[in-house]
Amino acid sequence: MKERLQKILAQHGLASRRQAEEWIQAGRVTVNGCLAHLGQKVDPASDLIAVDASPLLPQQRPQPHYLLLHKPLGMVSTCADPAGRPTVLQALPADLQNLGLHPVGRLDAYSTGALLLTNDGDFTYRLTHPKHDVAKTYLVNLEGPLSEQDLTTWRQGVLLDGRLTRPAQIHRLEPQNPSHTRLKITLYEGRNRQIRRIAQAFGHRVLSLHRVAVGAVHLGNLKSGAFRTLSSDEIEALLAESNVQPTVSPPSSPSLVSISPYS
Repeated sequence: MKERLQKILAQHGLASRRQAEEWIQAGRVTVNGCLAHLGQKVDPASDLIAVDASPLLPQQRPQPHYLLLHKPLGMVSTCADPAGRPTVLQALPADLQNLGLHPVGRLDAYSTGALLLTNDGDFTYRLTHPKHDVAKTYLVNLEGPLSEQDLTTWRQGVLLDGRLTRPAQIHRLEPQNPSHTRLKITLYEGRNRQIRRIAQAFGHRVLSLHRVAVGAVHLGNLKSGAFRTLSSDEIEALLAESNVQPTVSPPSSPSLVSISPYS
């Protein structure tokens, strides 16, 4: 059965679909000895697919793994780091590090909490593509008091890189405090350093940022640096949620707060 080439590469745990598309465009992938092209459909049972001249064999397709990791502070959400910083793969035992596992989205090095890992590129695509964004919930501690006006604006959406953010669910976790502000924030998109950049635009430094849930998957009491396998119900719930549009109502008029790409 023929399927899109990038999907086949993703199913083998070699890369996410987006990465596979980049490999195809870079000329790293061939089909039956010819350079592959985007959108090409292949049958792995009859077509010879190669990446960097190494054949892709149907029997090499790994068993899919779906993990939840409690990412510690200071660990980067990549498979390798040129600067030599510890990566999330190093939190896993050796027998899991060579199965093509990769992070589903990212948490920056200074953030902690729930991070999904998988070697299923289709799963990654479903959960990270902008049209499929799954809700993510964070506990955030800001320096100084956040005004009600800024809180309302943040909930409605602000201009980030010239594009309005989706409405967010934001709740104060304690009364107004002159030294800090504790919030519970649920986002329905995953732009780069979104919470930190918006907080900075309102004049606040993020003291801590901890993700407690990705969709229906909750961190619970999983200890820092520990991981667990997702249940079949959790996997099905994530895939179901990736097909659902956010239910938060858009603001009646867009916010005038604008954040540049260089913030």
